[in-house]
Amino acid sequence: MQYMLTIWVEEARMAASSPEEMKAHVEAFQEFVKDITDRGLVVSDAPLQPVATATTVRVRDGEVLTTDGPFAETKEQLVGFFVLECADLDEATELASRIPAAAVGSIEVRPVNLEMRAMVHGG
Repeated sequence: MQYMLTIWVEEARMAASSPEEMKAHVEAFQEFVKDITDRGLVVSDAPLQPVATATTVRVRDGEVLTTDGPFAETKEQLVGFFVLECADLDEATELASRIPAAAVGSIEVRPVNLEMRAMVHGG
């Protein structure tokens, strides 16, 4: 089963990290990514640009409205994600606990709706 693990942290806190803290954080991520890649679990993954680069799109009464920035102001921002092929929620949760950002933010684990994906993609 596929699970999306979304990574939520305070961008300001990360920006305030010392070079040594950032180096340790990057090295921990590299170790985690190597492990899940070597195990063949990665379906997709990507870090995201800062929330200030976001554009929010809404359609109201047929009119497309765009707003610079995120949809909602929150303490933590979505900074990246993994889609992993896991045996079950227990494995997905265990992997989420190993994402280095879990120590400073939170990781949301959600099953991917493969049935809806198949319907949307016409399969």
